[in-house]
Amino acid sequence: MTGSAVSTLLAQATLLLGAAVVVLLASHRLRLPPVVGLLLTGMLIGPSGLGWISDLRRVETSAEIGVLLLLFTIGIEVSLGELRDLARPFRVGGSIQTAASIALAAGLALAFGRSWREALVLGFVAAPSSTAVVLKLYRDRGELRSPHGRSALGILVFQDVMLVPMLVALPLLVPGGGVSPGRLLQLGAATLAGAALFAAARWLLPHLLERVARTRIREVFLFGALFTCLGLSWASEALGFTLGLGAFVAGLLVAESGYRSQVIADVEPFRDLFASLFFVSIGMLVDLGATARRLPEVATFVVLLLAVKLVATAVAVRRVGYPARTVTQTSFALAQIGEFSFVIAASAGVLGLLSGELQPLVITTAVVSLLATPGLVAIAPWVADRLPGPLDRLLAGRPGRIPGTALPPSREVRDHVVVVGFGAGGQTLAKVLLEAGVRYRVVEADAEIVESGWRREEPIVYGDATRPEILRAAGLATARLAVLAISDPEATRRALVHARAIAPHIHLLVRTRRIAEIEALRAAGADEVIAEEFESSIEMFTRVLEAYHVPRNIIRAQTRVLRGEGYEMLRAPGIPGRVSGAVLAALAAGTTEVVRVEAGSPACGLTLGELDLRRRSGATVIAVVRGERSQPNPAADFRLAPGDDLVLVGSHAEIEAALVELEPTAPGAPEVST
Repeated sequence: MTGSAVSTLLAQATLLLGAAVVVLLASHRLRLPPVVGLLLTGMLIGPSGLGWISDLRRVETSAEIGVLLLLFTIGIEVSLGELRDLARPFRVGGSIQTAASIALAAGLALAFGRSWREALVLGFVAAPSSTAVVLKLYRDRGELRSPHGRSALGILVFQDVMLVPMLVALPLLVPGGGVSPGRLLQLGAATLAGAALFAAARWLLPHLLERVARTRIREVFLFGALFTCLGLSWASEALGFTLGLGAFVAGLLVAESGYRSQVIADVEPFRDLFASLFFVSIGMLVDLGATARRLPEVATFVVLLLAVKLVATAVAVRRVGYPARTVTQTSFALAQIGEFSFVIAASAGVLGLLSGELQPLVITTAVVSLLATPGLVAIAPWVADRLPGPLDRLLAGRPGRIPGTALPPSREVRDHVVVVGFGAGGQTLAKVLLEAGVRYRVVEADAEIVESGWRREEPIVYGDATRPEILRAAGLATARLAVLAISDPEATRRALVHARAIAPHIHLLVRTRRIAEIEALRAAGADEVIAEEFESSIEMFTRVLEAYHVPRNIIRAQTRVLRGEGYEMLRAPGIPGRVSGAVLAALAAGTTEVVRVEAGSPACGLTLGELDLRRRSGATVIAVVRGERSQPNPAADFRLAPGDDLVLVGSHAEIEAALVELEPTAPGAPEVST
């Protein structure tokens, strides 16, 4: 690369980064999502804007790498196990949503006088939604594992898989064109090769990452992770699939190994940089002059696109078995044209299936729909709160195979626990309640989970917990306690408000993944909020104190202090600490400990007088338990045997010294005297 070329590249990069900083700061002040700021940056500095960057090829290459890294890390966060749980949204929701989008878009195009070939191509273009935009928004909002996040993910993965058949179908639409038997054979061979590649990668990747991790060289591990992502992406495209699908699958496979956290930590800085370039490059594709001249057409296209995607997704998600709230939120999230639509439009243009005057219109419509997506996702909960009744009437009929919502009257109970959300946490709680003989009822909005629970005769009410009638069907009015363990923060708040109105006396316990939600949930009526991040900190705190033999009553007191007032001590570490002083006092104070005399310990066969533990460590033996018999204040001639439990008292330092003396391999241990 010549000096002038390097200088030009540096100048363009400087202008791009400077413009991005300014626009992102302005977007932040206006409380707009970063995605919107990046798209606007591209429109501002692109060829039809200020013209600071006219050659898009370099930016587009970096942008494609960003999409790959974004899908790679999302695949790591999802994992194969979670993807298997999305079988119904993928199979039923994805197929219905894709087919309905194609049919509705093609029908509208025919109504506007387009040929059937061009109409079908427009249907193909309208079908995919943006995996990169939607999953990034949900990840930033902490909603990837919410019902609408799960349904959106299943549909998006199906759309990505369907890109291959759509591209194969395009040559068939060319007048006089077709697909030869050789091409069909090649497609079948590519599918088999893809399956073989997946199986081989699933077996090889854990071994590769293990070998790389053993080197303890950070750069080697980073290159190994990038090799996994980019290598499978390249292999996927070579077999006729998409680059993004290969990157997503690579992430799923890495998630099965024990190195997912380290891979995410190493790849995340590169992912954010290159993914930002992707959104900037999409904004550069917009021809601002042509858009201004054809504004009525652009507005018509955008409105029709949103209508098509909203209806198609609503029907699909409802058919999967989700309630109206999830239907609404998923539909709003998938209402845009995706990044792979550009691939379909470009291929159709090369084949002459899409007229020149339509291509810029399609690109502009796609970018506008992407710009609208953060806003649509943000207002979706508000719309969902006001739409369930009308939407239920519009989509009348029983969704999926769910036969109803309420439990039979004979199974109604009193003084029970209502568990809202039957994911891993809810199922664990239900199992514990069952074993303890505590009656419970479950509210769940995922049709597959409900059907699986009903097969095990679980007392589950199918429905949306933000609907008062669903909470009443679970017997909330007569329950003693309700536990809300759902992953949708807005739905949790709505359910809390209704629960408090239905049963003012009930004790409401809420789980949240987001620290920022604690005050809002308490204000909505929660008696207790369990923050997963803080609970993990408290668990570590407890284990550390146990390792120092701090008495359990003191540990329990400290955990009560940490949990008190909504984790105030953890959320405001600058507050003068009640914890630190109490813990230091506990560490300095005396304690008791029970220690077993193991076979091979120097204490075996010795009398307490011969062991002389008090002189050696400072700790005193106040009792010995042998079998079922306890010997308090044992005499000095009491001879110890393997399996004896010594009850020691002393300071923490003395207890530690006694443990060293009693270890089978303890240095300086007394020899057995005869």
